Amino acid sequence: MDLPYFQVDAFTSRLFSGNPAGVCLLETWLPDETLQAIAAENNQAETAFVVPLNGGFQLRWFTPALEVDLCGHATLAAAHVLFRHRGLEGDEVKFATRSGELGVTRHGELFSLDFPLMEASACDVPAALVKGLGKFPAFTAKSSRDFLAVYETEEEVQALKPDFVELGRLDTLGVIATAPGMECDFVSRFFAPRAGVNEDPVTGSAHCTLAPYWAGQIGRNDLTARQVSSRGGELSCRIREGRVIITGRAKTYLTGTIHLATARKAWLAGEPA
Repeated sequence: MDLPYFQVDAFTSRLFSGNPAGVCLLETWLPDETLQAIAAENNQAETAFVVPLNGGFQLRWFTPALEVDLCGHATLAAAHVLFRHRGLEGDEVKFATRSGELGVTRHGELFSLDFPLMEASACDVPAALVKGLGKFPAFTAKSSRDFLAVYETEEEVQALKPDFVELGRLDTLGVIATAPGMECDFVSRFFAPRAGVNEDPVTGSAHCTLAPYWAGQIGRNDLTARQVSSRGGELSCRIREGRVIITGRAKTYLTGTIHLATARKAWLAGEPA
């Protein structure tokens, strides 16, 4: 079985920056253990698997360690592949996912993701969070998925040297560190050691929490953002009717084929694939 495979740098206008995502196109679903094995072999923060469904598509996301309920950069990458490499007509695509129906709209080179809003509520600061980030935040909140640690300056966020063992003790998927930006409205970093991703380069789904928080602080619903990981990435956010519209660009790095049948036959014969 040969599977079309793409690697796309998401939330960036240039190669070798943003967040790399694998995109694997399927005709029908493979066993979950096979999907997880492919994601582990790809070793990207997420691999998106796409299956046609009733004029639209089903979409699932796997880190090297587990399946997740929501992923922004791999959704952008999947839409980019369908439009650019598979000739999808029109300027909108719908994905059926574990987080409901997600739409992506194309505006030239830009893609806008229609994602659920996930507000965070103020909470006590867990000891593992402070130990894990190495610096006490000015404000701490928790969403249904992540901790949000707010700092006063961009420099503080950039200077964090996380202890991933400590962060892995927290009962959340990830930890978002954020602060006002020097050249944008806000910056962030995202750590998810429990998901097998110590630091995610650019995390679209984290902005489902970041956007409503900073909209409340700044007093407007249209925001510019940058994730200040080593690769870095840019995106914009807009709050609209209980949703977050996350917009960014993507660049194709790699196109190829996954040879599942070849690998299986070789394995059965005891030979290299």
